[in-house]
Amino acid sequence: MKYLMLGYTPTEAWDASDTASEEALAAFAEYQKFEEELVANGELISTEGLGHPAVSVTVRPSENGPVATDGPFAELKEVLASFAVIDVASQERAIDIVSRIVAVLGEPIEIRPVMGDDFAQV
Repeated sequence: MKYLMLGYTPTEAWDASDTASEEALAAFAEYQKFEEELVANGELISTEGLGHPAVSVTVRPSENGPVATDGPFAELKEVLASFAVIDVASQERAIDIVSRIVAVLGEPIEIRPVMGDDFAQV
């Protein structure tokens, strides 16, 4: 079953610095090793970091049709920073994977099933 992992980061982290701390670089290096493990066993489908929320665009309905506005959908303390798609045997396995990532990176990750042929099994 496929799951979407949505990684969030504190808003102030986006604006704090253009240079990552040594601690952040070490955590990311550890995460990359785990990501290699998921690729090797066929569980990682795709993963990407996202651009700064300030360069995002939100399209909303209006009386005159859809309108595009600068910025994220809502003001948040945490912003969506990355996503990954995994294909695993169960929700328990998805939770195991995400728990390991959260332990390393220290930021929350939301898990959502991806709708598909096997979605009814959730």
